[in-house]
Amino acid sequence: MKTYFRLLSFAKPIEKFAIPYVIATLFAIIFNTFLFTLLGPIMNTIFLQPCEDQVAVATKGSSWNPMNLFGQYVDQIIASHDKIYALQIICIVVIATVLLANFFRYFSQRFMEDLRVHTLLNLRKAVFNNVMNLHVGYFNNERKGDIISKVASDVQVVQFTVTNTLQVVFKEPVQLLFFIAVLISISLKLTLFSLLVIPVSGFIISKIVKRLKQQSTQSHESFAKMIGFLDEALSGIKIIKAFNATFRIKDKFHQENKFYSNLNRKMARRQQLASPVSQTLGIFVVVFILLYGGGMILSGNSDLAPGEFVIYLATFSQVMQPIKAITDSFSSIHSGISAGERVLALIDTKPELENKLDAKDLNGFNNSLVLENVSFNYGDKQVLNNISLTIEKGKTVALVGQSGGGKSTLMDLIPRFHDPKSGTVKIDGYDYKDLTVESIRSQMGTVNQESFLFNDTIYNNIAFGKPDASEEEVIAAAKIANAHEFILNTEQGYHSLVGDRGNKLSGGQKQRICIARAVLANPPIMLLDEATSALDTESEKLVQDALNNLMQNRTSIVIAHRLSTIQQADLIVVIDKGQIAESGNHQQLISQNGLYKKLIDMQTFND
Repeated sequence: MKTYFRLLSFAKPIEKFAIPYVIATLFAIIFNTFLFTLLGPIMNTIFLQPCEDQVAVATKGSSWNPMNLFGQYVDQIIASHDKIYALQIICIVVIATVLLANFFRYFSQRFMEDLRVHTLLNLRKAVFNNVMNLHVGYFNNERKGDIISKVASDVQVVQFTVTNTLQVVFKEPVQLLFFIAVLISISLKLTLFSLLVIPVSGFIISKIVKRLKQQSTQSHESFAKMIGFLDEALSGIKIIKAFNATFRIKDKFHQENKFYSNLNRKMARRQQLASPVSQTLGIFVVVFILLYGGGMILSGNSDLAPGEFVIYLATFSQVMQPIKAITDSFSSIHSGISAGERVLALIDTKPELENKLDAKDLNGFNNSLVLENVSFNYGDKQVLNNISLTIEKGKTVALVGQSGGGKSTLMDLIPRFHDPKSGTVKIDGYDYKDLTVESIRSQMGTVNQESFLFNDTIYNNIAFGKPDASEEEVIAAAKIANAHEFILNTEQGYHSLVGDRGNKLSGGQKQRICIARAVLANPPIMLLDEATSALDTESEKLVQDALNNLMQNRTSIVIAHRLSTIQQADLIVVIDKGQIAESGNHQQLISQNGLYKKLIDMQTFND
């Protein structure tokens, strides 16, 4: 129940929807119940006793009973006019009652739907906001398909379960109480016996749905795996086809799909069994009431009038509807709670990096960026060990070294994607931990080896870091990045769509768009991670020219393996096994005849 009430908190302000829902539902229940009590006067008017006997039957019982009051009113009409006129009056009342019952039922459902949409909006917003706030390292350890499944599918399951259960918890028990009140007012003895079906039905159904929560959890996890397989298959479609692995990938997806389908089939069988069981038990009781009560009336041993007995049978047949709805909700709530636990686990995941309460904004970069005795671990594996480095404003610093040495990890510390395990990172004398993450990153622009573009227009991709930029600014940034000419040659120029992850453009074109994006943002610090390593020679020259334009009058930290990229750097730092092995400019390091010279000779600067 703790999980349920937490999920319900996402419906706040719930009173905005719950109060009108309760009012409309109460009126719908009142008119719906009254509709069945009209069967008695109809039966009496058409088929049963003469007027004087009818008055005698109707007047027995308490004066507050609505059925008796309406029966007396009908008898008076018959006495004053005739049965046909009374039947016309009853038909008008039936029509009015049906219209009012459905009018209020419509509005109750409308208010509940508003609550459902409102809950889904808040829940999905909370999940997505927390996902966006999580540290970068979280996404290296989690399957993307699992996250997508929680944001999309699990949230949908939760909102239907929460609101449907809320609806059942109020509407169905109240409707059940109204029906029981009618039954008791007709015959207490029959009612006490007939309602034994409720606890018996509840016990049997609890046994049927016992394993649903465990199966539901497995179902959600299996669906998340399938989404993960689909994402990987679409992202790696060229590799799959190139290695003739289509059959293996299809078989892998099919096996998980088969497991998921079989699990859902078992769950559905359990859920579907609950309703027939409760309905069957109800029919057994109705048949017994018909035999017992009908036999007493026919033999003349019953105080019940035939019209009242008809009302009793009709009302009791409807008692099973709210009971059925309640049992159905019990069988489905397990799925919702299971999905809710997965969603809440994602919401409760705390980001490793959070701004201190008194964190300040960094308003510019004026002096230097300093790493002091910085160490970093991935789990138990140490990646950086006691790194100390000073990066002066306006200087270009190149990080070189063999693959796995820790260059990219060091680069990730600068925009504070991670915090060091020990040591400090300072900018203009301020400890990173005393500044807001957003203000630190606003001073930096990034161009990665893998040039990522959003499935949008070229214009919007360039303006991503500065969405209020003018068209002139976007074009100027594209020219600096050597991208303007090829953009004009696309089908719709700057308004051409780049496709999923920019797949409509070549590698060099995508990289130049990324550089234009960084140019437009105009940060004082640039982070360039292997920005030309994946390009052909011609594209590399164009991109390198664009990078040279980008680095002018800026502080640049560069990871590179091409000699042309790094030999003009003010400071070259050689990273080996998580430590700084050498540092200096190109000529100084060559003259030392150390690891840098060896790397230059091998030309294998890889990340």
